[in-house]
Amino acid sequence: MKKIANKSLVVVMALSLLFYSCDAVKNANNTQKGGAIGATGGAVIGGVIGNNVGDGDNTALGAIIGGVVGGAAGAYIGNRMDKQAKEIEQEIPGAEVTRVGEGISVTFDENSGVYFATNKSNINAKSQETLDKLVGIFKEYPNTNVLVEGHTDNTGADAYNMTLSKERAQSVTSYLTGHGLASGRFTTKWYGETQPKYDNSTAEGRAKNRRVELAIVANEEMKEEAAQQTN
Repeated sequence: MKKIANKSLVVVMALSLLFYSCDAVKNANNTQKGGAIGATGGAVIGGVIGNNVGDGDNTALGAIIGGVVGGAAGAYIGNRMDKQAKEIEQEIPGAEVTRVGEGISVTFDENSGVYFATNKSNINAKSQETLDKLVGIFKEYPNTNVLVEGHTDNTGADAYNMTLSKERAQSVTSYLTGHGLASGRFTTKWYGETQPKYDNSTAEGRAKNRRVELAIVANEEMKEEAAQQTN
């Protein structure tokens, strides 16, 4: 618990510095934040988050903030991410969609689109409906890469939860790549019970911790396009 608390403090401090270090960022919309982050040390902050959450591996948040471009190119990327995030919200109302800097964080728990039966990792019919919608959106925005993360609550043995989160994350990635999306766009990671976002002492908190998270970021083609369009 102390380790998790310390990591959470690092994230809170980094995000506080990132979003409140200047009035331009505080008052910016999502697209403008994409440009402003570069001027406020977003890449450095992203590295701090990435190295202090998930035992040195980037979480969804760290992957997004750690890869910022910043400046006018970042604002250009942010504009496209705004559109993609809006489509995800419209197509999958239950998903938790958050625009962060130049990327998008999407969280699915048991009540929001991608659901796994107890101790299972196969993609059921309900989850297929949600993932089919994501496939369509990802095809519409081909110049993005996706990090898929698996998480569990703290019920059961640590090793079992780690394996279960791995199998679930891999199931999501396999489904998406099996429906026409290039495998090179995807990175898959898993954390078992090590990164709870909610209180595991409550049934509601445990349900929310049994989740799959996605981080959607610009690939090199989009970054090059952004640089060319804003030079």
